[in-house]
Amino acid sequence: MKAAVCPAYGPPEVVRIEEQESPTVAAGQVRVRVGAAAVNFPDVLLIADQYQISVPAPFVPGSEFAGTIVEIGLETDGFAVGDRVTGTGMYGAFAEEVVIAPAGLARIPEGIDDRTAAAFGVAYRTAYHTLRSVARAQSGDELIVLGAGGGVGLAAVQLGVALGASVTAVASSDEKLDVAASYGAQHLINHRSGPLRDALREAVPDGADAVVDPVGGGLSEPALRSLRRGGRFVTVGFASGDIPRIPLNLVLVKGIAVLGFQFQDVAADAFARNEGELRDLLVSGRVRPHIGAGYPLTETVEALKHVADGRAIGKILIDLT
Repeated sequence: MKAAVCPAYGPPEVVRIEEQESPTVAAGQVRVRVGAAAVNFPDVLLIADQYQISVPAPFVPGSEFAGTIVEIGLETDGFAVGDRVTGTGMYGAFAEEVVIAPAGLARIPEGIDDRTAAAFGVAYRTAYHTLRSVARAQSGDELIVLGAGGGVGLAAVQLGVALGASVTAVASSDEKLDVAASYGAQHLINHRSGPLRDALREAVPDGADAVVDPVGGGLSEPALRSLRRGGRFVTVGFASGDIPRIPLNLVLVKGIAVLGFQFQDVAADAFARNEGELRDLLVSGRVRPHIGAGYPLTETVEALKHVADGRAIGKILIDLT
């Protein structure tokens, strides 16, 4: 099989395409023929050995994929050969085949193709669980989404609108904001055009109910200041590479909550509810992932650079069919 391989740590350019033996399927594992894989910013960090977890090189990067099960190992229950699935793991997805434990898999609903399934997975689940269970977004809320052109950010825009919130999208280019507007964002702010604090005051003069922040850096504090009393600020990640330092007096004076999102912190009953609601949104067509670009496996380096350089709008895919 062909696979993208990180032979040693470094920038995306270190990745090369190799012919490899198919990975062996052990007991409790399945082999999936990959149809499409999504490129995420942590993939870039893993290749550079700058992620919170280190993967020994050489390794096949890629944490998210969709495809078809072609082999089942012994002592493996719940799936069968021919099942179409999405999967998530730390690495291994940028290859024609990947071996994974069933715990990392979910069935693709009928009528959903591999590209849509691969683009929908992690970003939309992250955004929906964040909005539903942490930010507690509901109809009529004023919601600010930072990094609104990226995978999680654009998903939060779409899903916030689906939940009935009025969404203010903050992004780094007019092109990204145009896409956010096409998915229902009502206020658009290019944070490179002027002070974000002033722009948010104009867009949401009475203050926001919630902020979703997958970016961090210099955007976090002005967004937090834009919250009304009792608002919720949810940090999802630090795509800017800079972890902000929030003045705690703002939290005290404004009576706001600063929260972090992790999947494992969502209560089991809420998790099941959220997953069911999100699946219904996808199957009904009310929400569809925005695929900003697709690359063949041979152009994995270009796909990684697209994400690393901050040019991605929505999801960037590697197509393997």
